[in-house]
Amino acid sequence: MNWDIIKGNWKQMTGTIQSKWGELTNDEIDQLEGDRERLAGLIQERYGVAKDEAERQIDAFIAEHKSAA
Repeated sequence: MNWDIIKGNWKQMTGTIQSKWGELTNDEIDQLEGDRERLAGLIQERYGVAKDEAERQIDAFIAEHKSAA
């Protein structure tokens, strides 16, 4: 699965994303509208991680949810 698939299914994925990154509010996730860069920025901000770690977490999330497509 690639990010385009997640972006296309963003509304369906918001609950799963919120479960993964519980510090993010539902409103924030909705406002991202599938924007990976903004998601990485929010993860950095809320969890105090570097950009490469936020990207690694997103990549791991994508790998975990291949069947969601």
